[in-house]
Amino acid sequence: MENNRKLLFFDIDGTLLTPYPWAVPDSTRQALKEARSNGHLIFINSGRTYAMTPSIIKDLGFDGYVCGCGSQIYMNGELLFSSMIPNELCREIIEKLRQCRIPAFFEHPDKLLYDGKAPTLPEAIRNLKAEVEVEDLSLYTPEMYDTFTFDKFLAFPNVDSDTETFRRFVDEHFSCFIHDDAAWEITQKHCSKATGIQFLADRLDIPIENTFAFGDSTNDLPMLQFAGISVAMGQCDPLILPHCTYQTTDIRDNGIANALKYYYLIP
Repeated sequence: MENNRKLLFFDIDGTLLTPYPWAVPDSTRQALKEARSNGHLIFINSGRTYAMTPSIIKDLGFDGYVCGCGSQIYMNGELLFSSMIPNELCREIIEKLRQCRIPAFFEHPDKLLYDGKAPTLPEAIRNLKAEVEVEDLSLYTPEMYDTFTFDKFLAFPNVDSDTETFRRFVDEHFSCFIHDDAAWEITQKHCSKATGIQFLADRLDIPIENTFAFGDSTNDLPMLQFAGISVAMGQCDPLILPHCTYQTTDIRDNGIANALKYYYLIP
């Protein structure tokens, strides 16, 4: 089986988790279990940091996690790779957001940060406080402020924001994905869902043609375009379809199970 081992990389939202109220379909649970029993390795590949990965996903028994758009990579409980934004640039981001009047929160592998001195706070922070550790970086001591880091952040421009100035700054330093809810997901240029696949394929000596990526939205494009086989979910954003090898059925209609069966990864 070693020579036929495949690496399977899954987005979370819309791929493994249904829309609210979030759930993992039973067919998906069984399909993932069977894929592992057949010798394949299964990985999360998500924009979420590990702290933001819900327990309903962690309980599925993944071999590892590519988190924060490739900025943190874990396997068998071990952190194999970590890339954090340098403190000086983190502080510059905070000042630029204040200047441009843009709410944001900042994703650290273990927690979320927000700026209590910002003109407004994203509504998401209030909701997320119940799920994950949250810190107000405006309350940091000078020593803490000169050392804190994060690996990516989400910005929420509004009608009062200077989006042009901020976008010029973002494009100089980062990659930016704009979501349907107008959130800007801002990530490190040298890290992506694709570099996460490359890292693990190299480490495990698996050729790229033996890698599979499963996703549903445009922020999955880096991994969908890079993997040997790319699978779009049935309810996906149609913009990803030209970049995918195959489109399976809807997440609620055995989408993951049907894709794994189509490629003979499970019976």
